[in-house]
Amino acid sequence: MSIKQSELILNPDGSVYHLNLKPENIAHNIIFVGDQNRVEKITQHFDSIEFSTQKREFKTQTGSYKGKKLTVLATGIGPDNIDIVLNELDALVNINLETRKPKSELTSLNIVRVGTSGSLQPDIPVDSFVMSEYGLGLDNMLRSYAMDGISQPDLEDAFINHTHWDARKGRPYAINCSKTLMELMDSENIHKGITATSGGFYGAQGRVLRLEIQDTSLNSKMDNFNFKGNRITNLEMETAAIYGLSALLGHNALSLNAIIANRATGNFSTDPYKVVNNLIEYTLERIVQI
Repeated sequence: MSIKQSELILNPDGSVYHLNLKPENIAHNIIFVGDQNRVEKITQHFDSIEFSTQKREFKTQTGSYKGKKLTVLATGIGPDNIDIVLNELDALVNINLETRKPKSELTSLNIVRVGTSGSLQPDIPVDSFVMSEYGLGLDNMLRSYAMDGISQPDLEDAFINHTHWDARKGRPYAINCSKTLMELMDSENIHKGITATSGGFYGAQGRVLRLEIQDTSLNSKMDNFNFKGNRITNLEMETAAIYGLSALLGHNALSLNAIIANRATGNFSTDPYKVVNNLIEYTLERIVQI
């Protein structure tokens, strides 16, 4: 049965609605960034750029780096944007946009997020790299999908019990990264652990301006959470959503973060642009090996 026009919206030129992309515009190896201005900080390293487009915050460039075709895509901020990006990327490779029917042979994309984050642990210093072995979603977006087969309920239960999680906020979800990409990207320079993904930047991450927050001790409880030797290393707004939708759709995903702040010690990087560029170069050298 064909997918209805109201469910898979296409632009008049046949591109997917939000990303403004056609299947031929993307590579199967994709780097996600949050900030649209970071796209060209990555593609400036490319040998050539063959395609560029932008619609709203979704900026995309596809080109070649050391003979490897790569796409860099700005997702914007938050799990809601990830819901748009992952579904539309999957449609580009796994749905025939003319017949509106899923393809019989499915394609797996390789997706590596290059982001910035603040560390929650005093021994993970600024200017270091963090690899998210697990994404812990505090945002509820993925609960709209039939996701029981991909989640880690033991980790979820341990977190709920440790933090005395308020059930009114919805059940957190835990998803592991792609083991293939983790092995490719791993090195002695990488810190690994659990990345918590929130649905907001201020109250959802324990920041207090003028509004009281529901649990003033949540961040400290997250700091000392440990699940089978895995700590919560950092807190951001995309990783768990990327891991969850990628797992459901059959794609490989890994999240890497440049640590520009340490919320435990109060330190901030003296040169955050340098550590981000270091992570970009590190990622490019690894992803061309796929």
